[in-house]
Amino acid sequence: MKVEILSPEKSLFVGEADYVYLPGADGSLGILNNHAPMITTLKAGVVKIRVEKGSEQEFQVNGGTVEVLNNKVTILAE
Repeated sequence: MKVEILSPEKSLFVGEADYVYLPGADGSLGILNNHAPMITTLKAGVVKIRVEKGSEQEFQVNGGTVEVLNNKVTILAE
């Protein structure tokens, strides 16, 4: 699935991933391929992205919004 993490200043990540972990405002979320469409808010925490080669990348966020639609995850991070 395609993942984009955007902050007001710049694009933090754009690429393909197997798994995305999100600190949801109402609890943690795990996103895999073919996830149901969703829009939710994020609380402060760490977004983890497992890229296709098996390695993980982590990004600290202070909140934000995430949209999951058609195998694309868009994170608007604060």
